[in-house]
Amino acid sequence: MFPAVPDPALAELGRTEGGADTLALLVRDQDTRRLLLLRAVLDAAEAADPALCPPTAKARLREDWALLTEADRTAAAGSPARTRLSYPLLGPWARRCLTGLDPRTGSPADEQRRELARDLAYFSAVAAVAAARAGIPFNTVLTARDGVLVLPSLGALCTREQGDARIQVTYDQGRMMLGQVTVHLENDGGAWSGAPAWTSAYVLPGLVPGAAPMPLDDLDPYRVPPREPDQYALSGPAGPDDAERKRWLQGWSGTAAVLRTGGEGRLTEALALLRCLVPLEMPPGAGGRGSCSGTRREAFGALLSSAPVTPVAFAATLVHELQHAKLAALSEMVELHRAGPAARYFAPWRPDPRPYDGLLQGAYSHLALADFFQRRALAGEPARRGGAWAQYARYHAQVGAALPALVASSDLTAVGRRFVDEMAVAHDRLAAHPAPRGHAARAQAYVKAVRVLWTQRQPPGESH
Repeated sequence: MFPAVPDPALAELGRTEGGADTLALLVRDQDTRRLLLLRAVLDAAEAADPALCPPTAKARLREDWALLTEADRTAAAGSPARTRLSYPLLGPWARRCLTGLDPRTGSPADEQRRELARDLAYFSAVAAVAAARAGIPFNTVLTARDGVLVLPSLGALCTREQGDARIQVTYDQGRMMLGQVTVHLENDGGAWSGAPAWTSAYVLPGLVPGAAPMPLDDLDPYRVPPREPDQYALSGPAGPDDAERKRWLQGWSGTAAVLRTGGEGRLTEALALLRCLVPLEMPPGAGGRGSCSGTRREAFGALLSSAPVTPVAFAATLVHELQHAKLAALSEMVELHRAGPAARYFAPWRPDPRPYDGLLQGAYSHLALADFFQRRALAGEPARRGGAWAQYARYHAQVGAALPALVASSDLTAVGRRFVDEMAVAHDRLAAHPAPRGHAARAQAYVKAVRVLWTQRQPPGESH
C-alpha cells in the first residue's frame, strides 16, 4: 500500500536534502496515513462497547464521516476542504481517540468516558468546517467544550455556559450561523464576525509571494502534547496578543530570505512540509531572548515554537525541526534500525544519555544546521560571517562526535546503513570548507569538555 523509497530519494534525505519529488513522496505518504488514521477512529468506535461509545455517538460519527466524505469528493486537490483532511493537528486528535477507544484499557472511569465523548464530538466540528470550505450547505448541532466551540481553521465561539453546551449551526453560501452569531468565511483562511463572542483564527502571510497563508494556530484543543515526566517539556501553549502577533509577523516575514542564504533547498523543504505554526509561551527566564520549539511525530507538518526572536534564529529553528519531521516520516516508510529504547549514547547537545533513535534524530538535525550555517558563512557579508562560522563549527564538531556510534551500530538495517553512510559523506563534504582555526578549535574544545563531564556522570562501562 505504501510506496518504497527509491535509492536516489534515500540518498538525498541522508544528506539532509530533498528535491521536490522526494519531499512530495513524504507528504503523500503522510497524507495517506492521516486518512487511514481517521478511518481507524471510525472503525474503533463502531467496534467499541456501547457503554464506552453509545449508539447515538456511533450514529453521529457515521453522519460526520458521510459529510466529510462528501466534502472530500466535492473538493479539488489543494482546496481548503481537502486541506482540512490533512491538517497536522488532526493526528493528535485521532491518536487520543484511538487510545480512549482501546478495549485493552479496561473499564474506563466516568471521567474517561466523558473525555472520550468530548473528543469524538470534536469530529463533528472538523466535518462541518470541511463541508463549509467545500461550499456544502448543512444544518447541525455542535458541542462547545467548557463554553468554547472551536471550529478548526475558522475560529472559536465563546458561550456563556460554564460547562459543555450544544450549539445549532447552519451554513449556506459563505455564511455560518452559530446560534445567534453570524460568521463569514474568508478565502485566505479564518472567518470574521462583528460579534464580541467570536475570535477569528489567525493566519500569517505565505512564506513567499504566492504561497498559501500559514495558520498560527492558538485555538486547536489538541495543539500541544500533555506534559510527561522525565522528558524535556515544551513550554505551554500561548495565546498571542496583538504585540506577540506583531513579533510573529516580523520574524516570519524575514524568514524566507534567511532560509535562502542557507541554500535554496531549505526554503523548498519549508514550503513543501510546513502546514501550521503553534505558538508556545516564551521559556521561563529567557528574558525575551530564548526560544522553545518542537515537532510531534503524530502531527506531521506542524511546528510548535515560541515567538521568533529574530528571522535568523527562526530560520535555524525551521531547519532543525523540519529535519525531525523528514526523518520521522521516512522512518514510517522504511525501517532504518532495530535498536531498542535503552538510553546509553553520548550526544554532545544533551546532558543526558540518548537512545539510538534519539542520537540519530539529533545528529541528523545538527548536520542540516551545520550545512545551513556553512552556506551562510560562505555567502554572507564579512561582518556577519564570524557568527555563522562559529555556529557551523559547533554543529559540525557535535555531529562528528556522534557519527562513530551511529555508523558502528549493528542494529542498522541495510537501508539504514545506506542512510547513515550518506550522513557521513555529507559531514566529510562540509569539512572541505573548514571554519577559521579559532572557531574550529573552540568547537572541538567544547565537545571534548562536554564529553568529559558526561563520562564522569555515567556508571562505569556504560558510556558510548
